[in-house]
Formats: sequence, structure tokens, C-alpha cells
Amino acid sequence: MFKSGFVTIVGRPNVGKSTFVNAVLKEKIAIMSDKVQTTRNNIQGIYTDQEAQIVFIDTPGIHKPKHQLGSVINSMATSTIDDVDIVLFMVPFNEKIGDGDRFILNRFSEETKVFLLINKIDLAVKKNLILEKIAEVSKVYNFAEIIPISAMKLENIDYLIEIIKTHLDEGVMYYPAEYKTNHSEEFLIREIIREKVLHLTKEEVPHSVAVVLDQYECAEDGIIEIRASIIVERKSQKGIIIGNQGSMIKTIGSRARKEIKKKLKNPVYLELWVKVENDWRNNNRNLDEFGYKIDY
Repeated sequence: MFKSGFVTIVGRPNVGKSTFVNAVLKEKIAIMSDKVQTTRNNIQGIYTDQEAQIVFIDTPGIHKPKHQLGSVINSMATSTIDDVDIVLFMVPFNEKIGDGDRFILNRFSEETKVFLLINKIDLAVKKNLILEKIAEVSKVYNFAEIIPISAMKLENIDYLIEIIKTHLDEGVMYYPAEYKTNHSEEFLIREIIREKVLHLTKEEVPHSVAVVLDQYECAEDGIIEIRASIIVERKSQKGIIIGNQGSMIKTIGSRARKEIKKKLKNPVYLELWVKVENDWRNNNRNLDEFGYKIDY
């Protein structure tokens, strides 16, 4: 009997959701950084074996929004909860259950099947501390399963997959077996470029960045030609991303081109521009244009 279903991963920012999805698929489909709001869209990762197909939805970290973009990505994350077979609620081993976690827990209905994933157990100096953590968190909600994992060290990932299968019903294969994500190449390219900005810049700049593809086509010689705009909110941020004599934008472009080339398996020509859109995170038209769909 072949099983299939949809599984969403929710939690506060920086608990390891994207690291987990990449670990499950053994391939990078979601960008990662130590910056809050690295993930801004719901990203589907597709796991398929001979027994099942599980569509994992990696969601943005649920947080207290400070602008319209924050409200939009919160809505993206919570919108998945009622439309899936299983919710994976992720918390880090090294942090207490807080108000942000309780806010998410209150969003679940009685019909929601919720697994608690205690991530980052590789940080436990003694194994009995993991048991103590399980005892602590089991008191806050009636979880269907509580599973300690390490997305970084791949601990208990295979075990979790098997547990998920036992909770799924017989179903069809939604995507071809070779698919790892349903996102377009254009989406992945934008995310790769944004990830390099996140890695290379500090303070407020990463939160103010969006990426738009202006051109994406394959030339006759087989080279993929990409022209993209990095959007920021202030002129000072534009200067930071360009860098001294263009040094920063060259580094961003070099690192992004290398990863895009590996992803597309083709030579890549990448040209980057930096543009200023004042306060775009609070502008509904900009949010829609930059790929953060909202309900008017």
C-alpha cells in the first residue's frame, strides 16, 4: 500500500526548519542563515521512496511582526496548518518553551495532528537531559508524537520518516518520484542570491533585501543569462551591498553564480544591480511584485 500526504513544519524563527527539510531530502532546496526571517515563503520539499511520498512544507518563522511583510509571512506560515495531514512543531533543545511557542500552539485545533520535534539534540552534553526535555514539553500540549532530532547531525531523521508514514493514509503520488521541490528555477535563483546577501551583510541590511529577476534565458551557446535586481529600502543600504569599488556586489555575484551553475548544471552569466524602493516592506504593491503574495 502506497501512502502519501502533506506535512508542514512550523515554529519560531531560527529553530532549524530549513535545515531539517534539506536534511530529509539530502539536497539543498531551502536557503539557510543565522538571520531571522531567512525563509519568507512556504517551500515544498518532496520526499519519495517505494512506500510513500511526503510533501514537506517549510514555513517562515512565526514571530511578532514589525511591518506588513512580517504580517504576510506569518499568514503564509499559519495558513498551512489546517490543510495538511500532520504538523511538525519544532522547538530547539537548548531553549525553554516561551510565549512565541504558546502563541503557535494556540493556533492548533483539536483535530490537528501535531508532532513535537525537539531539534538540536546534538547540543545535549548528557543524554538524560534529552529525556528531561521530553518530560518538560509533554506537559504543554497533547502531542501525537514527541521526537528528538538533530537536523544538523541527521540524528533520528530516518526514524521520523518512518513514524510519519504510520500516520498517513493510502494515497497517490502527487509529483514524479524524481522531484525534490515544486518551486521554479527562477524562485530558487532569487533565493540563492538573497542567501549570499544574508551571509555577507550585517545588522538591518539582510531584513530589507528582496531579489527580483529581470532576465532569465538560455542563450544559443548554452549559457544561462541572468540579470537580477537586489532591492533595498535606503540609499545607505545600497552602498553597503555595492561595497568599496564594487567589492561586495562582486563577491555576492561570484558566490551566487557558482551555486546557480551547480544547481542548473549549465554555465551561468550573472549580472546584479541594486535598486532602492523606500519602505517596500510596508508597500502592498511592492510585496506582491517581489513575490510575497497578499490578500487584498
